[in-house]
Amino acid sequence: MSSMTEHTRLILDGTKIGWHLDRVEAWQRGERIAPITIDMALTRACNYACEFCYAMLQENDRKVITKDIIYGFLEDCAEIGVRGISFVSDGESTISPAFVDAVRYGSQLGLSMAVGTNGLVLTRSRLEEILPHLTYLRINISAGERERYAEIMGVRESWFDRVCSNIEDMVAIKKRDQLPVTIGLQMVVMPSYGDQIVPLARLGKKLRPDYLVLKHCSDSEDGDLGVDYNEYDKLFERLREAESFSDDEYQVSVKWSKIEAKGRRSYQRCYGAPFLLQLSGSGLVAPCGMLFNERYKKFHIGNICDTRFKDIWASDRYWEVMNYLASPGFNAQKMCGSLCLQHKVNEVLDAAQKGQLTLTTPEGTRPQHLSFV
Repeated sequence: MSSMTEHTRLILDGTKIGWHLDRVEAWQRGERIAPITIDMALTRACNYACEFCYAMLQENDRKVITKDIIYGFLEDCAEIGVRGISFVSDGESTISPAFVDAVRYGSQLGLSMAVGTNGLVLTRSRLEEILPHLTYLRINISAGERERYAEIMGVRESWFDRVCSNIEDMVAIKKRDQLPVTIGLQMVVMPSYGDQIVPLARLGKKLRPDYLVLKHCSDSEDGDLGVDYNEYDKLFERLREAESFSDDEYQVSVKWSKIEAKGRRSYQRCYGAPFLLQLSGSGLVAPCGMLFNERYKKFHIGNICDTRFKDIWASDRYWEVMNYLASPGFNAQKMCGSLCLQHKVNEVLDAAQKGQLTLTTPEGTRPQHLSFV
């Protein structure tokens, strides 16, 4: 399979929910479905201090996810039918002592495993251990120049060099062993980072990951991060220039649909959480990351450090919360932050529930990373 074919099978701005009609139809029948994908962190801690970080708005009662706890969690996920686990949430999972073991064990259980990380501690020896077990590895990097990287991501300039070296190592290991893992870079674009869009696209061209995705910055319902979505219009020319760096083996993609949405939602009900669940690095089970904070305690369901996940998932409490989000009593336009993880899934399911869209299995080649909707 050529690299270009692989790239055309990557969906970086959309949802793959249409390839999971069995789960959708079970949900429409009122059955208690297992999530297709779970996004989670192994810790709330982080070694960076990024300006755009949403995690600082997600503080909740911290507990420690040990190796035994994560092993039990992964076993439960495999048992109830979860398909993919991504260590992408409100902490830097790679600094957890359980990280490498969790990736390998999840893979051995038949789960698709993925990681989103700043990449600092992913030395070559650790990469050799985890890359054969990953579906994708995504490096969060919001600048293409050392000085601006240090400013935006709250670290020393020398860390930029270390991360770039780690990216080169992961690309080399993938190529040497012909691993199926997809290696990507992600830039969270704040309007003030416009000067780094093209330098990062150019850096990616040099480092040779499979893709670079440029995405909006989500904000809370109160606008705590101060994102002015109207300011993105001024970046369109630079974003298009960045996409022009794409070639047969390197894809630069902009999440245009979310950027052009300007933080607005077309729907009021949240249907996506039962399909795409999020867990905090504290072990907290909540429908989504935007509801992790203690102020949203009425949406908190349980904690995997206290209770087995399969028992939390089977509980009446879990389904009371999920059903409330899908009820007329909940309005995502007024009660949520902007452009959440479940946004694209919600758009499709909302249109289907309103009879505006008939869900059928998509035609054509199946995309990559199907376990991550």
